[in-house]
Amino acid sequence: MGVRKRRTSKPESFCGVSRGEAISESSVTKRSDGGENARDVLPLVPVLCGQDVAMAAGVILAVLIGSFHSWCVHSIHENLLWFSNLEEVEREISFRTECGLYYSYYKQMLQAPSIQQGLYELINDNATESRRTINLLQRMNIYQEVLLSILYRVLPIQEYLDPVYFYIYTVFALQAVYVIALYITSWLLSGSWLAGALSATWYIINRVDTTRVEFTISLRENWSLPFFALQVAAITCYLRPQLKPLQQKVVLWLVFLSSLCFCLTWQFNQFILLVQALIIFGLDCFDLISPEQVTSLYLVQATSLLAVWALQFCNPMILGSLALSFIVSALFVRHFQDVRTGRLLPRLGKMLLHSLLVLSLTLVLNYVTKNALRLRSDEHIFKFIKAKFGLGSTRDFDANLYLCEEAFGLLPLDTFERLAGTLIVYPYLCTLSVLLLMLLIVVLGNLSNSSRTHLQKEEQTISIRPDVAYNLLHTVFFGLLALSTMRMKYLWTGHMCAFAAYGICGKELWGLYLKVIHCHSQTKIKLIRYTVPIVVLAFLYYKFWPKLMEEISELREFYDPDTVELMTWISSKTSKKAVFAGSMQLLAGIKLCTGRVLTNHPHYEDRALRERTRQVYQVYARQSPEDVHRILRSAGADYVVLEDSICYERRHSRGCRLRDLLDVANGHIMDGPGDNDPDLVPAPHPRFCEDIKQDIPAFTSLFSRVFKNKTFHVYKLKKGKKRARAGRAGEVDA
Repeated sequence: MGVRKRRTSKPESFCGVSRGEAISESSVTKRSDGGENARDVLPLVPVLCGQDVAMAAGVILAVLIGSFHSWCVHSIHENLLWFSNLEEVEREISFRTECGLYYSYYKQMLQAPSIQQGLYELINDNATESRRTINLLQRMNIYQEVLLSILYRVLPIQEYLDPVYFYIYTVFALQAVYVIALYITSWLLSGSWLAGALSATWYIINRVDTTRVEFTISLRENWSLPFFALQVAAITCYLRPQLKPLQQKVVLWLVFLSSLCFCLTWQFNQFILLVQALIIFGLDCFDLISPEQVTSLYLVQATSLLAVWALQFCNPMILGSLALSFIVSALFVRHFQDVRTGRLLPRLGKMLLHSLLVLSLTLVLNYVTKNALRLRSDEHIFKFIKAKFGLGSTRDFDANLYLCEEAFGLLPLDTFERLAGTLIVYPYLCTLSVLLLMLLIVVLGNLSNSSRTHLQKEEQTISIRPDVAYNLLHTVFFGLLALSTMRMKYLWTGHMCAFAAYGICGKELWGLYLKVIHCHSQTKIKLIRYTVPIVVLAFLYYKFWPKLMEEISELREFYDPDTVELMTWISSKTSKKAVFAGSMQLLAGIKLCTGRVLTNHPHYEDRALRERTRQVYQVYARQSPEDVHRILRSAGADYVVLEDSICYERRHSRGCRLRDLLDVANGHIMDGPGDNDPDLVPAPHPRFCEDIKQDIPAFTSLFSRVFKNKTFHVYKLKKGKKRARAGRAGEVDA
């Protein structure tokens, strides 16, 4: 019979941060009578107190840095626009493009006679899209506006705080939560709150590449990314060793709640969760986390999506999402196939077969679901992806509209120049390279010997913790996403700060470096991992604090008199039920500032709306006045607003101007010198937005100009179309 030494129980911990890690087993000695030696217990008191003080200091510092970031973005927003000095209409105009559309529902809820009436109007809305009644809570992610409006009504703050300030302060407070979540993630990974301070500092000084909240306040990502960062921190905590079952359940609930809030506040949630599900799939195949953790994380993701599906009145886009199809397929296949057994080559074959089965089942399930639900709302995204990666040219207007926007292009190289200037790129790439090499070694070891226990895996020469492995794959996957699409860089750069800070403060990496040069000792590791971040923080403070203060104190002001004049005219000179047609961006502002009915708007996740938008945009194409009038009247428009900045656009190059996209989609040759596809033909009519300004009878019989300034031209549609045609025919005969 074999006998082995009894393993001492691990100290109680939460999220793997132990309160007794610094206490050695010999710190307490037993007296012969069973009591403890008081002289040996005394050293425990300062150790425990010191750890509590360090923990408290770390938490306080996290809150202070998060609050400082919130104050920074608020100050920049205030000084950029002189927001406190603006009139109400100017404040509302400052909510540009789709931001204005979302904020308009917050305003609408506050103006409703009651909360119940406000909710009813959102569920049965007929002002956002003319001649259509839509459920806004189903179509859009605006629960945050609903919640804030209810809170503003019930809290006793109306006398002290304007509604707009309650809204923007909430968004800025969420940015503090974002920074604190990054702080916690790097703290959990490294075991040092210095890493948290460094990650938060990097996030703040790289503000140009980590956030755009100060000028796009109500953009959905500014609501959702703080919850996504909290979710990543909770997953990091969940995957740490030494968690007890009760602690795992608590943390798993935190993962669910943060996932739910993230999904509820951003329409792109399904694509982000798909990437995250692929990360979990990789961790499962490479045997880096336990099967129970894999199942739990999959179920949390699926439950979050289904909860949002229910809250959004059975939104079919969620049931038809690739993320949900992939999660169901992965759970189903892994139930019948175990990929964690066998030697290297057979196991690689199993993994390949497993991946093919999951992928095939995902595509089949997604195809069947979309056909059963008759779902076409997200087809423009897949057309865009297909065209972006060169899987076939397209003349689809919607896909090209995305392709021509800088935000959906490749990540510019100057991004890395800015990040290198703050020293974040160097530790990030170094940490990434070393951990990828370690991951490769660990994965090969896991695949070569599946019979090893988790204890044996932990005791091998080179190992990688599950939480570190998750964050490594997270930064790789979302880094690739950011490189391919610039708008998605905000999902990556924040986590980059936490990951790079872990590389500087993590004891495992410094231990590996010192072993390579044969200088390994615990004292040297502790000295380096505390000295290096302090030196980096001192350098960042010296170099960037004056620049940050200068940026915060720079005074500018909002100035857009043409738009103010337009909104004032619409509010005072048109009926409250008048329907306006125009560009998506401008109509969102008209909805917010005037409350008028729209023909189209920037929330593009609906096939019928996309088709209507393309039709309304024919005012910038080469079309006859009769055709344009017919299109606008079919959409219910009473007025159309033409913008010189679109009609004579110079912001984009030839081929990406809005009028070029319309010409190509209509099969017409584009304006100006340059190549055209051989099958394009000259348009039979001049450009509508240019020709209508000449006031010739063909236009004046159908449209009458009612407003004009340097930027906008507003035309009222005449309803006597048949009589107008008869009148023109009589003039020709005469």
